[in-house]
Amino acid sequence: MSDPNNPNIEKRSTPQYALYQRENFWKTNTGEVPLFNTEPGKLEELAKTKLTEGGWYYASSNAGLSYTHLANREAFFRHRIIPRQLVDTNLRDTTTTIFGHKVSAPIGFAPIGINVIYNPLGELPVAKVAKELNLPYALSTAGSNPIEKVAEANGQGPRFFQLYMPHDDELTVSLLTRAFNSGFDVCILTTDTWQLGWRHDDVATGNYAFYHGMGADLGLSDPVFQKRLKEAGIDPVKQPNEAGAMWIDNVWHGRAWSWEKIPWLIETWKKISGGRPFCLKGIQSVEDAKKAVEVGCDGIVVSNHAGRQVDGAIASLDALENIVAAVGDKTYIMYDSGIRGGSDVLKALALGAKFVWVGRLWVWGLSIMGEAGVRHVMKSLLADFDILMNVGGFQNIEQIDRSALESYPKAYAMIAQRSKL
Repeated sequence: MSDPNNPNIEKRSTPQYALYQRENFWKTNTGEVPLFNTEPGKLEELAKTKLTEGGWYYASSNAGLSYTHLANREAFFRHRIIPRQLVDTNLRDTTTTIFGHKVSAPIGFAPIGINVIYNPLGELPVAKVAKELNLPYALSTAGSNPIEKVAEANGQGPRFFQLYMPHDDELTVSLLTRAFNSGFDVCILTTDTWQLGWRHDDVATGNYAFYHGMGADLGLSDPVFQKRLKEAGIDPVKQPNEAGAMWIDNVWHGRAWSWEKIPWLIETWKKISGGRPFCLKGIQSVEDAKKAVEVGCDGIVVSNHAGRQVDGAIASLDALENIVAAVGDKTYIMYDSGIRGGSDVLKALALGAKFVWVGRLWVWGLSIMGEAGVRHVMKSLLADFDILMNVGGFQNIEQIDRSALESYPKAYAMIAQRSKL
């Protein structure tokens, strides 16, 4: 187990995240149980959580028959880590740098919308924990708190703004200006969600919070959108459903953008931010990755939206391999979709990603225990990754490369029980 008196701890450049494992093992000696424990009495506490049925459906739903979601997990299975022995990992370093920010690990809080359906405080506790852990936080345009309040909760933490681009340039400029003025200094345009994919559970239950007067505060607090509401004769106080619908119909509008619009967006963001990075999220094809480099993107997120948009699509990890081979030396490549533990993070890095975004893990934590749940899940992930570097023989992030894996052909698949996790 991790010795809390290990003299190397004070010499490390990053915290001994592995001690979180020991902390949880020791709790039964002090009359406590680890968070999320389902021993008698703990079940009653979990039953009091704020997670709504709609929140569960929304967070767990995938596009169509969930085949892309399954493909994401199977892709990780065919890559196996090759541990190295007798490596001095006592001073191992989990830190990395992303767009000028030195962070605790190559792990970030992925942008996820309408957090208020998981917890009444929405994005605020998530942003707070991200700051505590010094991990990048990405705010979704579909967030349920004003941009400025999320920034306040995040303090001096590194934070990025994920844009769903409206077909209203004045509104787009307003959102980006508010974001940068609030300290969000990287823009990430999501390209795969002009509208939501077909998700059976959400459709069957009419599960769309914005149409029910919930979760639209990021938009309702925007001065340009407030002007649009007034022009439409909609009072957001008296007509919350109509106001929420008008907002989200400007965001997930079903009207596709094309590459021709991207130069304008890059130029606009660079002007607002003084030249800060612009990235695209949702890239799966080599052709699109090359185009992103050609038009001047500073980075891309290889992502299939966790299997929530196109059913039967390529696994995001398989796409990562293809894209790294094509443009890995030309742009900053990040990864998203299907991450569930430290070994998944390591595999994505070994295949060429420089950084990994995590979403559903912290959503479950937020749903179950709010701020404490988010903190527990993400500290657990950091501990998992820290321990893996220790027992796997990796001294720093730079040592994690393709030689760390033995990989099987893409046709090699795990026959797994379908899971919504």
